[in-house]
Amino acid sequence: MSTYRLDKIFAPRSVALLGASSREGSLGRTVLRNLREAGFGGALHLINPKYREIDGLPCLSRLEDLPAPPDLVVVATPPATVPGLVATAGERGVGAAIIITAGLGHGAGSLAEEARLAARARGLRLVGPNCLGVIAPPARLNASFAARMPASGDLALISQSGAVEAGLIEWATGRNVGFSGLVSLGDQVDVDFGDCLDYFAADRATRAILLYVESVADARKFMSAARAAARTKPVVVIKSGRHAQGARAAATHTGALAGSDAVYEAAFRRAGLLRVLDLDELFAAVETLGRQKPFPGKRLAILTNGGGVGVLAVDRLLDLGGTLADLSAAALGQLDRVLPPTWSRANPVDIIGDADAARYAAAMDALLADQENDAILVLNVPTALASASASAAAVVEAVQRDRAKTYRRKPVFAVWLGEDAASARAFEAAGIPHFPTEADAVRGFMHLVRYREAQDLLMETPDSLPQDFVPDLLTARDIVEKVLRDQREWLDPLEVNALLHAYSIPAAPVTLARDEQEAAAAARPILAEGGTVAVKILSPDIIHKSDIGGVRLDLTSEDAVAQATRDIFERAARLKPGARIAGVTVQAMVRRPKARELIAGLADDPTFGPVVVFGRGGTAVEVINDKALALPPLDLSLATTLIARTRVSRILKAYRDVPAADEHAVKLVLVKLSQLAADLPEIRELDINPLLADRDGVIAVDARIRIAPIDERLRRGKGHPRFAIRPYPKEWERTITLRGGRRVFVRPVRPEDEELFLTFLRRVSEEDLRLRFFAPVREFSHSFLARLVQIDYARAIAFVALDAETREMMGVVRLHADANHETGEYAILLRSDLKGIGLGWELMQLMIEWARADGLRAVEGQVLRENTVMLAMCEGLGFAIEPDPSDPEIKIVRLPIEGRDDGGRLPTV
Repeated sequence: MSTYRLDKIFAPRSVALLGASSREGSLGRTVLRNLREAGFGGALHLINPKYREIDGLPCLSRLEDLPAPPDLVVVATPPATVPGLVATAGERGVGAAIIITAGLGHGAGSLAEEARLAARARGLRLVGPNCLGVIAPPARLNASFAARMPASGDLALISQSGAVEAGLIEWATGRNVGFSGLVSLGDQVDVDFGDCLDYFAADRATRAILLYVESVADARKFMSAARAAARTKPVVVIKSGRHAQGARAAATHTGALAGSDAVYEAAFRRAGLLRVLDLDELFAAVETLGRQKPFPGKRLAILTNGGGVGVLAVDRLLDLGGTLADLSAAALGQLDRVLPPTWSRANPVDIIGDADAARYAAAMDALLADQENDAILVLNVPTALASASASAAAVVEAVQRDRAKTYRRKPVFAVWLGEDAASARAFEAAGIPHFPTEADAVRGFMHLVRYREAQDLLMETPDSLPQDFVPDLLTARDIVEKVLRDQREWLDPLEVNALLHAYSIPAAPVTLARDEQEAAAAARPILAEGGTVAVKILSPDIIHKSDIGGVRLDLTSEDAVAQATRDIFERAARLKPGARIAGVTVQAMVRRPKARELIAGLADDPTFGPVVVFGRGGTAVEVINDKALALPPLDLSLATTLIARTRVSRILKAYRDVPAADEHAVKLVLVKLSQLAADLPEIRELDINPLLADRDGVIAVDARIRIAPIDERLRRGKGHPRFAIRPYPKEWERTITLRGGRRVFVRPVRPEDEELFLTFLRRVSEEDLRLRFFAPVREFSHSFLARLVQIDYARAIAFVALDAETREMMGVVRLHADANHETGEYAILLRSDLKGIGLGWELMQLMIEWARADGLRAVEGQVLRENTVMLAMCEGLGFAIEPDPSDPEIKIVRLPIEGRDDGGRLPTV
């Protein structure tokens, strides 16, 4: 239901406490005290048949005794009473309920499920059960049993744990940190992370959102809401259980590498969230993001008057994955001219312990002008030889001079050890983030670097259809369906080879041999060409062949091949007596002496679905544990980012006498694996290990693939049934011809379309903008344009119409589905000089076609009563038109979607 009625939770006008009590230590007593002490200004009603009044407030026996339904009820009654009270609240028209009560159970038949169904039938929103409650300081609402009321501020906290929320309140109180809202989700029978992210993303009083996550139940909803929120404001997340291994025992190396927390890390990255590891880091990150805008690059220059503290800063920087900037020749020359000959002549720039304000200013001028760094950390260790506050003032003046003459403001961070009040005031006034220690400053710098990287990932919109290759989907589908018909889980090596070939992934040829004679015959042409042979056991019951001695390498004669085959059969029979043996596979040994051993594949996560895995390959892959994960879909840009997050990426470059590997070929394999996961959702694990890469390209030496049937219920809804992120729907690009023969190219919107929209909106009249946005539009800010172009295809679509010749934008139509994916709300806008040519009609038809393919039940919209042209078009398209009961100036238009695809699937992913 998303944000439906969430205002009744965070800004209620009236509250009823069910289970209010005068008994000290009871839940009802504690919540009542918090509600009163917070100073809630609305009506507060107490409900408990045991009392007539509590602390001078009247207490009623039943919710039905209230003259009007409250916006919010808080439930602190025994578990067995909760479903009935929820049903009564829904029947009375209450907007929302916070169920603090624990012990309602889980799943079908539980009291929690009864409460959920009762609420759902009546549109009542539920927080909990088993939660700390909700606190909204701006509304002076404390509907919780927290020990204290936090201050009002601009941070929103969404926590899966009531204990963590209570701890954060205590932590924040001691540091003067305030909140716009705090919610403990508890068992999440209704309101969840996605709903709250949507609410606080739109809340103007919220500057940043903090998440405490233990697990995510609905990955698609979470990712869609998180990506939408992260486009508007910082979202910082802590997740517990970082070192807990996944509950399942993975059968492949790829699966073993894709531990649960690693997948969450990949999901957070792709959603544009900044992950931190502890509470100190949580608030430090928010503070830094509030003081300094993100910037491109991660090269840090360090300026210090103490060599030791500068080295400590470098150590911390490298520990956190940052980059120490080089000094350009120009900067070195300038520093040589203004610094004493004993300066370090390297980064960190140590200007010696007697450095005064003038020396700091001269060094800052050189570093601010140097294009080889992206940010500067300036450190000061107080000495009796110079004034720390004067040096701080000199740094501020240098920064202000630079800001006055350059468009781009280079970020500067300051650490004045033992900082005095004058230095602190100077940095505050100049908007320079300052920290107590060099470690804190470097961590703040890296928060900004990682946040910018996450935002860059968020902007990526890979296509649903491949551009760099054309897979043989028919062959691939036939292979998978045959294995499913055979009721097998693992593809045999021949099928694996054929499937990789269908996606143009180079793989070493494989031949099946059922006995030693066939093995020798298969080896003959390989040996004739001077090659050597590998023989491997082929059994659906033996996945890790080496574990039973089922692999023999570097065989140089037919006799050796035959003997190896006999030995393998004998060992398999002895060590795996029940295993089904189909034979052995025979293939040439791949000789690439300067190739790097990589691993690439797909793992299956129970929450987020398919995950692409890349890293260092070989038999010790789990021990080395050099890997990175990403959620599909991928394009070449995202594949580049994935590779760069591994240590093995460094040796893909040239070193000593080893030429650089073909990194483009490696990236392309990852993109192909992503597309394979999109086309074949039955794939559960795919493991290429090793994938050899050298200057001549890549080749898969060994691979395994496991599949499983898809639950048909998962196919309902749009896109890939198991992807957590919806790709850019490229299949909806098309060219249409308007009346008079004008050709128009129509495609889904992309995040990079901001400048296109700005130019378009400047050619729309003020009156047309007012009719579209229901108010005058005075300026087109970045945040305004971002809401138009940065959409999540899982919940919304916008089609832009471009002139086929000039590529000028002519119009746009949008459709945003509700959280239940039942109804979509549309809006349309055309350039004011292009009316009457049939473009609006074509865009509306396309929007309705999407809604039908997407499985929506209806399309509706709000149209100003004076917008007669739009109302006439809606009537012509079959919309029903009714007055808006809450506003006589608005008409509600609604079109039921007939003949929709019951599966709700688009033509392809």
